[in-house]
Amino acid sequence: MDKRAAAFARLFQGVQVGAYIGMIRPDGTSTIAANPHLKLIFGYGGEAADRDVRPFEREHFVDAQARDALFERLLTDGSVANYLLRLRRADRTFVWVEITGRAEAESGKALRLEALVRDVSERKKLDDETRDIYHQLLQAEKMAALGQTISGVAHELNNPLATILSWAERLTQKPNLDPSVRRGLDIILSESERSARIVRTLLTFARKRQTTRAMVDVNQVVRETLALRAYEQRVTNITVIDALSSGLPPAFADAHQVQQVLLNLIINAEQAMLSASGRGVLVVRTWHDNDSEAVILEINDDGPGIPEDLQAKIFDPLFTTKDVGKGTGLGLTVAYAIIQEHGGRIRLESRPGAGASFFVELPVAGSATPASPPSLGRKAPIEAVEGAAILVVEDETALAAAVIDSLRESGYVVEHAADGEQALLRVQARSFDLVICDLKMPRLDGKAFFRTLSTTSPKLAKRVIFVTGDVAGTDAEKFLEESGCRWLAKPFRLAELLRAVKEGLS
Repeated sequence: MDKRAAAFARLFQGVQVGAYIGMIRPDGTSTIAANPHLKLIFGYGGEAADRDVRPFEREHFVDAQARDALFERLLTDGSVANYLLRLRRADRTFVWVEITGRAEAESGKALRLEALVRDVSERKKLDDETRDIYHQLLQAEKMAALGQTISGVAHELNNPLATILSWAERLTQKPNLDPSVRRGLDIILSESERSARIVRTLLTFARKRQTTRAMVDVNQVVRETLALRAYEQRVTNITVIDALSSGLPPAFADAHQVQQVLLNLIINAEQAMLSASGRGVLVVRTWHDNDSEAVILEINDDGPGIPEDLQAKIFDPLFTTKDVGKGTGLGLTVAYAIIQEHGGRIRLESRPGAGASFFVELPVAGSATPASPPSLGRKAPIEAVEGAAILVVEDETALAAAVIDSLRESGYVVEHAADGEQALLRVQARSFDLVICDLKMPRLDGKAFFRTLSTTSPKLAKRVIFVTGDVAGTDAEKFLEESGCRWLAKPFRLAELLRAVKEGLS
């Protein structure tokens, strides 16, 4: 062997990059030479014969089509550069590699391949983690924007809902109502309250809001949620397998909100399986991850899976893959917001044709339960303070009319102001025993009015009842807490308002 050949042999054996020389055909491969580092990459022992090291056999490809694509590329271009592949090692574990090499056609369809192979598994892992963090930040940004939008929409919706609810409640109190009219009013009342609950739920999900959190047994929440779907699953041929870990530590969470997330994920899985095959198997697992100190919940289905190009969009507001009229596009957005609010994480793993798995992570430890809003006091009836003067500060004319009529019928003397500036003029002109004030108003809002009132009439400032269509904003919550005043969320029942007024005057 001459010096050049010896030097090449030493380089081939010692270089810290996999080196491969061999024949690759559509139906198989044969190896001419494989250096020690290539054997290391693919999990072969150093003593393994070169001919036995065949990393480009079809069985080593995670995706058989990727093998065909590589062969076609080599056949067409005669070379590849930094070509990324996911392959199986000798022990069947996975490895990401980049291939740079050239190929020459031999007899038949055989190609002689000379290639350098680099293990890029760690780099790929870091890339995936970086992309995952980016998507989380992007989603968090979308949720923040959604929260701001919903806050404004909630206020606009809650004002007319409050008006509808108040007038419907007043009309039901009329004597000698026709039974059909009473039924219609009862429906209006119940549907208005239902709409209000939906708005409040969206506010809770989309923005930071007071919730009722405690140490929760996640397994128990799962069992109760599955029980809600048991009948539907039985009649639609959905088989449920639960693999709930014993000895699971409790998570600090709002059980109702966690159940909402689970219901959403379970119903989505059911619909995906039924649309694909008319039946399915749903697997629900829980376990404790010691490294992240979190309880992990997995919802797995054997449906059609979610296409890779759609996976980055599934948590986006209003995005849905369902037919028109069968999905709002808010379910997963809401689920994402709830889990994020809990300091947790929700993620998806799916391959087309192989089902989907959603993983929900909930922290085991948490902060103290948030404080409850100021209490509205005793439940026992309190007699109206006859002739007490009340100022209603409300820019919604129809709602103000319903409130004022109800107060006057209860024996109060009532005046109205459309905003904070008018209210201050009314207070200067005469004395009042109590003020009912909206938070959001044009010109001078409720907060500015209250601050001025605290200076000019501190005693009256202690007897202000705030009403608001949005208490989800942190500024509003902080203000209400600092003021110490009673408050009601719109839409409210007139009976609630009358009780708060009686308690405020007492």
